[in-house]
Amino acid sequence: MHYQVCQQVKIVDMDEEIISEVVFEHGEYETAALSIGSSVVIHQLGLKEFDVVYDKREGKIARFKVVDIEIDLITQPVVTRVYLEPTKLIVGQHDIGEFA
Repeated sequence: MHYQVCQQVKIVDMDEEIISEVVFEHGEYETAALSIGSSVVIHQLGLKEFDVVYDKREGKIARFKVVDIEIDLITQPVVTRVYLEPTKLIVGQHDIGEFA
């Protein structure tokens, strides 16, 4: 099946104050059928300034569970979105600099 993989990301400061919330789109993938509770292994996320990006440094992988599957019957062609469990990135701790 063809899926669009998304994830809600909260960007916070060191005091846990929310700076922004975004839906990060991991991309579109053709894969076997997924269900809620399935695990997905991806590159870990990080911050480059205030943009959410993949942290592709060696050993930076993450596993997230599928928490929702949305089938959009309004758009043509039909879009199936898979939402991974939300994550939080802390400015100053999840900055990846120029490594992305």
